[in-house]
Amino acid sequence: MRLKPTLACLTILNLLGSVAWPATAQAFDFFGLFGTSVPEPSQQALPYQVKIEVSGAADGLADILQQASVLYRLRLKPPVDGQALGRRVNEDLTSLMDAVWSAGYYDARLHIYVAGTEIGKSSGSSLTTAAESFRGREVVPIRIAVEPGPLYTVRNIRIVDAATQRPFAEDQRLRGQIKLQPGAAARSNDLRDAAVGIIEFFRAQAHPLVKIQRIEPVVFHTLNVVDVTYQVAPGAEATFGDVAVTGNSDVDPAVVRSYIYIERGDPYSPVALEQTRKSIQTLPAIGSVRLREADGLDAAGALPVSAELTDRKLHVVGFGAQYSTLDGPALRAYWQHRSLFGGAESLRVEGNFFIPPRNTTSLLDTLKDLRPSDIGGRVKVGFIKPALQGSRNDLLLDAMVERDRTGGDVYGGYSSDRVVTTAAVRHRFSYHLSAQIGAEYERGRSIDTLGTLDYTLVGIPVSVTYDSTDHLLDPTKGMRVTAAVTPYASFLGSSVDLVQSSIRASTYYSLDEKSRRILAGRVALGSILGAGIGDIPATHRFYAGGGGSVRGFRYRSLSPLGPTGQVIGGRSLLEASFEARLKVTDTIGVVPFIDMGGAFQSAYPDFKEPLRYAAGLGLRYYTAIGPIRL
Repeated sequence: MRLKPTLACLTILNLLGSVAWPATAQAFDFFGLFGTSVPEPSQQALPYQVKIEVSGAADGLADILQQASVLYRLRLKPPVDGQALGRRVNEDLTSLMDAVWSAGYYDARLHIYVAGTEIGKSSGSSLTTAAESFRGREVVPIRIAVEPGPLYTVRNIRIVDAATQRPFAEDQRLRGQIKLQPGAAARSNDLRDAAVGIIEFFRAQAHPLVKIQRIEPVVFHTLNVVDVTYQVAPGAEATFGDVAVTGNSDVDPAVVRSYIYIERGDPYSPVALEQTRKSIQTLPAIGSVRLREADGLDAAGALPVSAELTDRKLHVVGFGAQYSTLDGPALRAYWQHRSLFGGAESLRVEGNFFIPPRNTTSLLDTLKDLRPSDIGGRVKVGFIKPALQGSRNDLLLDAMVERDRTGGDVYGGYSSDRVVTTAAVRHRFSYHLSAQIGAEYERGRSIDTLGTLDYTLVGIPVSVTYDSTDHLLDPTKGMRVTAAVTPYASFLGSSVDLVQSSIRASTYYSLDEKSRRILAGRVALGSILGAGIGDIPATHRFYAGGGGSVRGFRYRSLSPLGPTGQVIGGRSLLEASFEARLKVTDTIGVVPFIDMGGAFQSAYPDFKEPLRYAAGLGLRYYTAIGPIRL
């Protein structure tokens, strides 16, 4: 059966369908995981076997036909008789024709043979008789033979104003936005994707009501090419109107509005809408956010938007366990209330308990060696009151009690017991930028090769954070920068005067549209001024080594050495890392990396202590929440 030229244009239009939403994907039996065996011959049904043959070099066409074929999809559910099989074959004709056209083969010939009888050249009764002759003996052989002919390509692409029939002033930029280019295969999905690209272009130019009025493809069979015209109604350029907070949420709307950075009169932008959605979802109490745009503009030419919210469960409990040959066993548990007083106030209690290695030896050999001092722990309580009085200021209260120890080899480490409390106010300037200032009190004891230090620190921590990444746990683009400085002063009650500062930055760049290949880089700098190394608590000195630092070296093992040859920490730090995140499958990835870093006795990196380098290969398992690093 051959396509008729008069039907080709109509078929393209039918295949294009609506350009607002892509068609629902069809299930496909990959690798025969769900069964490929053909039912046995039976007197009660007519099982059959489908064979698809494509002549010529039509890459991927056989797979497309297999996914589109009704016969193939229902092969494990045999029809009861020859008439039912004939109806299934006739239904397959339409599906297969559409599939061939959608792939860009408009001169294709399609033949379906049932038990050697070609459909269309024999009567329906002949097909039924031929199929019934196999009942109880063999499966009915069905062969689908396709002669695709030439692959049609796109010759000319016109994008015109539906009202004037003239190209737009931004024609060149618009053509660069869509993926469809002259010379490309004239596949219906690609033509539809081009229409979506046109809509996205105009929406990005503040035209939220843009529509594709008509798509006009013209097929030239003698030249094997297709010309296509997109008639676009861009609609008026618009600004944002009021943003209403709606939905089934018990969170105070004033709190939610403080996380909406769109102001009435701002130019319409899909990017701003996506940032608003993500911003609202940073509230732990909010489960989902759906932004609905109005169907038309208001009297001022602005587009009203509503944020439809649903809440998450108020309480969450979690726990976990891990074991490391370097750091030993560890248990973790937490409890959180996500909206303590109805304003998305978050109260979180978290406990970590572990058995770290002793300072100069490895893990304990047996539990008989375990002493009370070998058990480490960390209990944290954090409270966040967002949007104080509806503003963009958040109150952050934190407290921590910790017993920790590092070491595990001849280079030693330190032991520490401390209590830390912090109160801060964070101001959110925008979705990307925030700053905070607060007060911190810490009292503790640290023990290392330099001796025992009992100390009190009272400081004023100040920090600025910029984050333009697209995902908290698995970013594919953007950058993160955090700069922090904390002066601890004796007139505030500190036992030592010092100023601790640091800056950490990371950046991410995707090499492809699906973000299967990502380059990532990280750098960190730190400095402590105003005190000698022996007067600085060991927990505040700088160390390198371990995950998130210089991989391949023990945690906090890279630093200047004391008089006994054990690590004592430094007054400055420099770290850098570069890695490529490569997905092998949708869930498995490999990460080749190069790390470097070190700590220094001076207040600024002077490189008198050597930098250490590490290179290796990591493994990641990707989940819906984020990657698991192995």
